[in-house]
Amino acid sequence: MSVERDEVCIFIPTLNEAPTIGELVEGFRQRGFLHILVMDGNSTDGTPDIARAAGAVVRSQTGKGKGNAIIEAVDIIDQPYVLMLDGDGTYSPDDAEKMLEPLGRGFDHVIGDRLVNPEAGAFTRLNLLGNQLLNVMFRIAHGKALSDILSGYRAFTLQSIRQMTLKEAGFEIETEMAVEAVRNGQRVTVVPVRYLARPGTVTKLNPFQDGLRIFSTIYRLAKMNNPIFYFGIIGLFISLLGGAIGVYVVLEWLKNIEHLPLTILTVLLITMGFQIFMFGVISDMLLGFHRETTRQIEQLQNPPKPPR
Repeated sequence: MSVERDEVCIFIPTLNEAPTIGELVEGFRQRGFLHILVMDGNSTDGTPDIARAAGAVVRSQTGKGKGNAIIEAVDIIDQPYVLMLDGDGTYSPDDAEKMLEPLGRGFDHVIGDRLVNPEAGAFTRLNLLGNQLLNVMFRIAHGKALSDILSGYRAFTLQSIRQMTLKEAGFEIETEMAVEAVRNGQRVTVVPVRYLARPGTVTKLNPFQDGLRIFSTIYRLAKMNNPIFYFGIIGLFISLLGGAIGVYVVLEWLKNIEHLPLTILTVLLITMGFQIFMFGVISDMLLGFHRETTRQIEQLQNPPKPPR
Protein backbone atom coordinates (compact mmCIF):
# COMPACT_ATOMS: atom_id res chain seq x y z
CA MET A 1 0.00 0.00 0.00
CA SER A 2 1.33 3.43 -0.92
CA VAL A 3 0.70 6.65 0.97
CA GLU A 4 -1.22 9.15 -1.15
CA ARG A 5 -0.15 12.79 -0.98
CA ASP A 6 -3.68 13.89 -0.07
CA GLU A 7 -3.40 11.73 3.07
CA VAL A 8 -0.27 13.51 4.30
CA CYS A 9 0.09 16.66 6.39
CA ILE A 10 3.46 18.34 5.99
CA PHE A 11 4.05 19.79 9.44
CA ILE A 12 6.73 22.48 9.92
CA PRO A 13 7.34 24.10 13.32
CA THR A 14 9.03 27.49 12.86
CA LEU A 15 10.63 30.35 14.73
CA ASN A 16 12.19 33.13 12.64
CA GLU A 17 12.78 31.07 9.48
CA ALA A 18 12.09 33.85 6.92
CA PRO A 19 15.11 33.06 4.67
CA THR A 20 14.04 29.44 4.11
CA ILE A 21 10.36 28.83 4.83
CA GLY A 22 8.95 30.14 1.53
CA GLU A 23 11.15 27.95 -0.66
CA LEU A 24 10.52 24.95 1.60
CA VAL A 25 6.72 25.26 1.38
CA GLU A 26 6.87 25.78 -2.39
CA GLY A 27 9.10 22.71 -2.72
CA PHE A 28 6.48 20.49 -1.12
CA ARG A 29 3.63 22.04 -3.11
CA GLN A 30 5.52 21.40 -6.35
CA ARG A 31 5.74 17.74 -5.37
CA GLY A 32 1.98 17.52 -4.92
CA PHE A 33 1.69 17.95 -1.14
CA LEU A 34 -1.16 20.40 -0.58
CA HIS A 35 -1.78 19.98 3.15
CA ILE A 36 1.05 22.01 4.71
CA LEU A 37 0.74 23.20 8.30
CA VAL A 38 3.19 25.73 9.71
CA MET A 39 3.02 26.07 13.48
CA ASP A 40 4.81 29.32 14.25
CA GLY A 41 6.36 30.16 17.60
CA ASN A 42 5.62 33.90 17.36
CA SER A 43 8.32 34.82 14.84
CA THR A 44 9.34 38.47 14.50
CA ASP A 45 10.85 38.31 10.99
CA GLY A 46 7.68 37.77 8.92
CA THR A 47 7.90 33.98 8.75
CA PRO A 48 4.09 33.46 9.05
CA ASP A 49 3.34 35.87 6.17
CA ILE A 50 5.94 34.27 3.90
CA ALA A 51 4.64 30.77 4.66
CA ARG A 52 1.05 31.81 4.10
CA ALA A 53 1.92 33.47 0.78
CA ALA A 54 3.66 30.26 -0.33
CA GLY A 55 0.48 28.26 0.28
CA ALA A 56 0.75 26.91 3.82
CA VAL A 57 -1.85 27.02 6.56
CA VAL A 58 -0.28 28.95 9.44
CA ARG A 59 -1.17 28.70 13.11
CA SER A 60 0.49 30.46 16.04
CA GLN A 61 1.33 28.27 19.01
CA THR A 62 0.32 29.39 22.48
CA GLY A 63 3.22 27.83 24.38
CA LYS A 64 6.95 28.31 23.80
CA GLY A 65 9.33 25.80 22.30
CA LYS A 66 9.32 23.16 19.59
CA GLY A 67 7.77 20.58 21.87
CA ASN A 68 4.71 22.71 22.49
CA ALA A 69 4.39 23.33 18.74
CA ILE A 70 4.20 19.58 18.11
CA ILE A 71 1.83 18.92 21.01
CA GLU A 72 -0.56 21.65 19.84
CA ALA A 73 -0.38 20.59 16.18
CA VAL A 74 -1.39 17.00 16.96
CA ASP A 75 -4.83 18.22 18.04
CA ILE A 76 -5.58 20.06 14.78
CA ILE A 77 -4.13 17.73 12.13
CA ASP A 78 -6.79 15.72 10.25
CA GLN A 79 -4.71 13.70 7.76
CA PRO A 80 -3.81 10.12 8.76
CA TYR A 81 -0.10 10.59 8.00
CA VAL A 82 2.28 13.33 9.12
CA LEU A 83 5.67 14.32 7.72
CA MET A 84 7.47 16.63 10.16
CA LEU A 85 10.60 18.66 9.49
CA ASP A 86 12.31 21.82 10.66
CA GLY A 87 11.79 25.04 8.73
CA ASP A 88 15.45 26.06 8.62
CA GLY A 89 16.26 24.51 5.24
CA THR A 90 18.47 21.71 6.56
CA TYR A 91 16.08 19.01 5.32
CA SER A 92 15.06 18.51 1.70
CA PRO A 93 11.57 17.89 0.24
CA ASP A 94 13.32 15.46 -2.13
CA ASP A 95 13.42 12.91 0.70
CA ALA A 96 9.67 13.10 1.39
CA GLU A 97 8.73 9.96 -0.56
CA LYS A 98 11.58 8.02 1.03
CA MET A 99 10.34 9.01 4.48
CA LEU A 100 6.70 8.16 3.79
CA GLU A 101 7.24 4.84 2.00
CA PRO A 102 7.72 2.76 5.21
CA LEU A 103 4.36 4.01 6.54
CA GLY A 104 2.70 2.35 3.58
CA ARG A 105 4.38 -0.91 4.64
CA GLY A 106 2.88 -0.74 8.12
CA PHE A 107 5.50 1.13 10.12
CA ASP A 108 4.25 3.61 12.71
CA HIS A 109 7.24 5.93 12.99
CA VAL A 110 10.07 6.78 10.60
CA ILE A 111 13.23 8.66 11.61
CA GLY A 112 15.42 10.38 9.03
CA ASP A 113 19.07 9.58 9.79
CA ARG A 114 21.18 12.71 9.24
CA LEU A 115 24.43 11.17 10.45
CA VAL A 116 25.06 8.78 7.55
CA ASN A 117 26.18 11.36 5.00
CA PRO A 118 25.72 14.98 6.11
CA GLU A 119 26.69 17.81 3.80
CA ALA A 120 30.06 19.42 4.49
CA GLY A 121 29.62 22.07 7.16
CA ALA A 122 26.23 20.78 8.34
CA PHE A 123 27.74 19.52 11.60
CA THR A 124 30.61 20.78 13.67
CA ARG A 125 32.83 18.09 15.15
CA LEU A 126 31.36 18.87 18.57
CA ASN A 127 27.78 18.51 17.30
CA LEU A 128 28.56 15.23 15.55
CA LEU A 129 30.31 13.79 18.60
CA GLY A 130 27.47 14.90 20.87
CA ASN A 131 24.84 13.29 18.64
CA GLN A 132 26.75 10.01 18.56
CA LEU A 133 27.19 9.95 22.35
CA LEU A 134 23.49 10.66 22.95
CA ASN A 135 22.52 7.88 20.54
CA VAL A 136 24.74 5.44 22.44
CA MET A 137 23.19 6.60 25.72
CA PHE A 138 19.70 6.07 24.30
CA ARG A 139 20.56 2.55 23.11
CA ILE A 140 21.88 1.61 26.57
CA ALA A 141 19.01 3.23 28.48
CA HIS A 142 16.11 2.16 26.27
CA GLY A 143 17.39 -0.98 24.60
CA LYS A 144 16.90 0.03 20.96
CA ALA A 145 19.30 1.48 18.40
CA LEU A 146 17.55 4.22 16.40
CA SER A 147 20.70 5.76 14.85
CA ASP A 148 19.62 9.41 15.12
CA ILE A 149 17.15 10.09 17.91
CA LEU A 150 17.57 13.88 17.60
CA SER A 151 16.58 14.05 13.94
CA GLY A 152 13.93 16.63 13.15
CA TYR A 153 12.85 14.82 9.96
CA ARG A 154 10.16 12.31 10.91
CA ALA A 155 7.14 10.60 9.40
CA PHE A 156 4.47 8.94 11.48
CA THR A 157 0.84 7.97 11.52
CA LEU A 158 -1.53 10.31 13.31
CA GLN A 159 -2.72 7.38 15.41
CA SER A 160 0.81 6.62 16.63
CA ILE A 161 1.60 10.21 17.63
CA ARG A 162 -1.69 10.48 19.52
CA GLN A 163 -0.79 7.29 21.36
CA MET A 164 2.25 9.05 22.83
CA THR A 165 2.22 11.01 26.07
CA LEU A 166 4.29 14.06 25.11
CA LYS A 167 5.21 16.66 27.73
CA GLU A 168 8.60 18.11 26.78
CA ALA A 169 8.32 21.74 25.68
CA GLY A 170 11.66 22.28 23.97
CA PHE A 171 14.21 20.49 21.79
CA GLU A 172 13.99 17.41 24.03
CA ILE A 173 10.75 16.54 22.23
CA GLU A 174 12.48 14.35 19.61
CA THR A 175 14.05 12.30 22.39
CA GLU A 176 10.68 11.93 24.10
CA MET A 177 9.06 10.85 20.83
CA ALA A 178 11.70 8.15 20.38
CA VAL A 179 11.21 6.96 23.97
CA GLU A 180 7.42 6.91 23.62
CA ALA A 181 7.62 5.00 20.34
CA VAL A 182 9.74 2.32 22.02
CA ARG A 183 7.61 2.27 25.18
CA ASN A 184 4.40 1.80 23.21
CA GLY A 185 5.86 -0.99 21.09
CA GLN A 186 5.47 0.93 17.83
CA ARG A 187 7.10 -0.24 14.63
CA VAL A 188 9.98 2.17 14.08
CA THR A 189 12.43 2.29 11.20
CA VAL A 190 15.28 4.59 10.17
CA VAL A 191 16.04 5.82 6.65
CA PRO A 192 19.05 7.89 5.55
CA VAL A 193 18.30 11.48 4.52
CA ARG A 194 20.38 14.39 3.37
CA TYR A 195 21.30 16.94 5.99
CA LEU A 196 22.20 20.30 4.49
CA ALA A 197 24.30 23.10 5.88
CA ARG A 198 22.10 25.77 7.46
CA PRO A 199 21.51 28.22 4.59
CA GLY A 200 20.35 31.43 6.20
CA THR A 201 19.35 31.21 9.85
CA VAL A 202 21.29 30.99 13.09
CA THR A 203 20.99 27.76 15.05
CA LYS A 204 18.84 27.94 18.16
CA LEU A 205 20.65 25.05 19.83
CA ASN A 206 23.31 25.51 22.49
CA PRO A 207 25.59 22.44 22.18
CA PHE A 208 26.40 22.20 25.88
CA GLN A 209 23.20 23.41 27.54
CA ASP A 210 20.77 21.62 25.22
CA GLY A 211 22.99 18.54 25.05
CA LEU A 212 22.90 18.29 28.84
CA ARG A 213 19.12 18.72 28.85
CA ILE A 214 18.70 15.97 26.24
CA PHE A 215 21.06 13.68 28.18
CA SER A 216 18.98 14.34 31.30
CA THR A 217 15.77 13.59 29.37
CA ILE A 218 17.10 10.24 28.12
CA TYR A 219 18.03 9.25 31.67
CA ARG A 220 14.88 10.59 33.32
CA LEU A 221 12.51 8.88 30.89
CA ALA A 222 14.29 5.57 31.47
CA LYS A 223 12.52 5.46 34.85
CA MET A 224 9.34 4.20 33.14
CA ASN A 225 10.97 2.29 30.28
CA ASN A 226 14.06 0.71 31.85
CA PRO A 227 13.88 1.07 35.66
CA ILE A 228 16.80 -1.27 36.33
CA PHE A 229 19.03 1.15 34.39
CA TYR A 230 17.57 4.25 36.07
CA PHE A 231 17.74 2.99 39.66
CA GLY A 232 20.86 0.92 39.01
CA ILE A 233 22.86 4.05 38.16
CA ILE A 234 21.71 5.75 41.38
CA GLY A 235 22.38 2.64 43.47
CA LEU A 236 25.81 2.12 41.92
CA PHE A 237 26.84 5.73 42.54
CA ILE A 238 25.78 5.59 46.21
CA SER A 239 27.51 2.23 46.72
CA LEU A 240 30.73 3.47 45.10
CA LEU A 241 30.65 6.53 47.33
CA GLY A 242 30.26 4.28 50.35
CA GLY A 243 33.07 2.04 49.09
CA ALA A 244 35.42 5.00 48.62
CA ILE A 245 34.76 6.16 52.17
CA GLY A 246 35.24 2.57 53.33
CA VAL A 247 38.67 2.40 51.70
CA TYR A 248 39.68 5.56 53.57
CA VAL A 249 38.38 4.12 56.84
CA VAL A 250 40.39 0.91 56.34
CA LEU A 251 43.58 2.77 55.47
CA GLU A 252 43.19 4.92 58.58
CA TRP A 253 42.44 1.84 60.70
CA LEU A 254 45.75 0.29 59.53
CA LYS A 255 47.40 3.34 61.05
CA ASN A 256 45.53 2.67 64.31
CA ILE A 257 43.15 5.58 63.70
CA GLU A 258 39.46 4.78 64.11
CA HIS A 259 36.60 6.67 62.43
CA LEU A 260 33.43 5.19 63.89
CA PRO A 261 31.00 7.72 62.33
CA LEU A 262 32.55 7.19 58.87
CA THR A 263 32.38 3.42 59.36
CA ILE A 264 28.64 3.67 60.06
CA LEU A 265 28.21 5.98 57.06
CA THR A 266 30.05 3.48 54.84
CA VAL A 267 27.72 0.64 55.84
CA LEU A 268 24.65 2.84 55.40
CA LEU A 269 25.66 4.04 51.92
CA ILE A 270 26.55 0.57 50.63
CA THR A 271 23.32 -0.88 52.05
CA MET A 272 21.23 1.97 50.63
CA GLY A 273 22.85 1.64 47.21
CA PHE A 274 22.15 -2.10 47.13
CA GLN A 275 18.52 -1.54 48.18
CA ILE A 276 17.99 1.06 45.44
CA PHE A 277 19.48 -1.33 42.88
CA MET A 278 17.15 -4.12 44.04
CA PHE A 279 14.22 -1.70 43.82
CA GLY A 280 15.17 -1.25 40.15
CA VAL A 281 15.24 -5.03 39.66
CA ILE A 282 11.77 -5.41 41.20
CA SER A 283 10.44 -2.48 39.14
CA ASP A 284 11.82 -4.08 36.00
CA MET A 285 10.04 -7.35 36.82
CA LEU A 286 6.75 -5.49 37.41
CA LEU A 287 7.18 -3.60 34.13
CA GLY A 288 7.74 -6.86 32.27
CA PHE A 289 4.61 -8.34 33.87
CA HIS A 290 2.62 -5.21 32.93
CA ARG A 291 3.77 -5.38 29.31
CA GLU A 292 2.90 -9.07 29.04
CA THR A 293 -0.54 -8.44 30.55
CA THR A 294 -1.15 -5.56 28.14
CA ARG A 295 -0.10 -7.73 25.20
CA GLN A 296 -2.49 -10.51 26.21
CA ILE A 297 -5.37 -8.04 26.65
CA GLU A 298 -4.71 -6.64 23.17
CA GLN A 299 -4.73 -10.17 21.75
CA LEU A 300 -8.09 -10.86 23.41
CA GLN A 301 -9.52 -7.58 22.08
CA ASN A 302 -8.17 -8.20 18.57
CA PRO A 303 -8.15 -11.98 18.02
CA PRO A 304 -6.50 -13.22 14.81
CA LYS A 305 -8.88 -13.81 11.95
CA PRO A 306 -9.38 -17.49 11.04
CA PRO A 307 -7.98 -18.48 7.63
CA ARG A 308 -10.50 -18.62 4.82
